[in-house]
Amino acid sequence: MMSRRNILLGAGAITAAVAGLRGMFSSAPAHAARSYEITRTDAEWKAALRPDQYRVLRQAGTETPHSSPLNKEKRAGVYSCAGCALPLFSSTTKYDSRTGWPSFWQAMDKAVVEETDTTLFMKRVEVLCRRCGGHLGHVFDDGPKPTGLRYCMNGVSLNFKAA
Repeated sequence: MMSRRNILLGAGAITAAVAGLRGMFSSAPAHAARSYEITRTDAEWKAALRPDQYRVLRQAGTETPHSSPLNKEKRAGVYSCAGCALPLFSSTTKYDSRTGWPSFWQAMDKAVVEETDTTLFMKRVEVLCRRCGGHLGHVFDDGPKPTGLRYCMNGVSLNFKAA
């Protein structure tokens, strides 16, 4: 026999599942309403970026782990946003996190902004380019000293320039 309590609990579970799936498969970043110094229409971003860059930078996608040539980059230099060329990370803060994505323990001063990301049924901290709002990756608190942070970045969202 169905009690009122079981019906309400079931309805609540279904609502939560639908809301979670909506967030999990959303193609529009939650931060789209924020204003940035560099703005372009969707068509302009598509024309300016490669398809893989557009999917990551503008749709908050994730590249396949171990696919970025930047994982093996060892030279001194600067990593900048592939969307707007803002310098984001120094090679002096890069390290091998063994996660399959370029990782850094610190971003350059005033280079990135962080937003709460609740997609994929978990709470993470999304890292965005401060100037264009491009999705770069996520930051976690399991990195090395001195910050204890791991900026886990998508290689396609970055360009590298050797010093």
